Amino acid sequence: MKILINGNFLNRNLTGIERFAWEICHALDSMLTEKDDFSILVSSNARVFPEFKKIKIVIPKVQLKSFVKWDLSIFKKECKKLNALGLNFSTTAPFGKKCGFAFIHDIYAASFPEDFVSFRDKLVRLYCLMCYRNIAKNALKVFTVSGFSKELIAKKYSVKEENICVIPNGWEHFAKIESDTSIMEKHPELKKGSFYFTLGSLSRRKNLKWIVEYSKKHLEENFAISGKAISGLVPPELEELKTLKNIVLLGYVSDGEVKCLMENCRAFIFPSYYEGFGIPPLEALSCGTSAVVAKSACLPEIYGNTVHYIDPFSTDISLSELLKEQVENPSKVLEKFTYKNAAELLLEEIRKHSN
Repeated sequence: MKILINGNFLNRNLTGIERFAWEICHALDSMLTEKDDFSILVSSNARVFPEFKKIKIVIPKVQLKSFVKWDLSIFKKECKKLNALGLNFSTTAPFGKKCGFAFIHDIYAASFPEDFVSFRDKLVRLYCLMCYRNIAKNALKVFTVSGFSKELIAKKYSVKEENICVIPNGWEHFAKIESDTSIMEKHPELKKGSFYFTLGSLSRRKNLKWIVEYSKKHLEENFAISGKAISGLVPPELEELKTLKNIVLLGYVSDGEVKCLMENCRAFIFPSYYEGFGIPPLEALSCGTSAVVAKSACLPEIYGNTVHYIDPFSTDISLSELLKEQVENPSKVLEKFTYKNAAELLLEEIRKHSN
């Protein structure tokens, strides 16, 4: 059985889903045997080009200029041309029975319609809903990243649970990153152990409202927030954040700068009210950093007793007091959630369909 990987993620910054796809593909490449026939469709205008030993690179004549056209037309045609089944990581896939194998990382657009406010937001949401339904109904196998997401997908789209397989995220990429201390030089106000750090796109579900409300109550505690605003999903609290003197908005920061911030912060704060998996706390734990996460969505499932929990809709707590509570050593979590383990599960599921 031939497998063609949708390389659309190579035309985006390697964060979140794109990072997951990149790392899983490299892990898969090291596991494939002569019996496995894997290729990846890569546009000639990709931001990064992978180097594989066993996965073959296929470059079509047309470039990726529209993700919708690429996913629904170009990738579909290449699958037919190569007589291959598609493997789609980005919660998008060709419509209909040519869907192939596909991931639905979460169903945020279905779960929180109120977060999509503008006309453009609503169009994005409609496309997301079409993609969710298409994959749920037509994929040879639906993959997702947590039991939480699996349960939501099964219930929302009436998919039998045996047709959904959980392939979780990992953190090993973070171990390879060299800490970039220049971020501390750029922001001398951030002293080691004197600030809380929050990472993520500045979208509504990342729940900056919690940071705003808490920081106003605790002016003696400092926060550093990194991330770029996502067009259309910018939280209204962003403007208020800019006015608070105990908050430093860092904008986009590199992986090396993120690692440095995690190594030097008092604790990593992750107040999201909705996540399919939530990689950043895993990265923080790998640095030996305490993590404070929202008790919501998949997060308790993933992190168990290794982190400190907050109510994402209440700031009636003290982070200083919360951090005094004992948590479990994160070694079991770090051993469980690796790209190697995820790639092994994924390859096993794909091979089942070739027998």
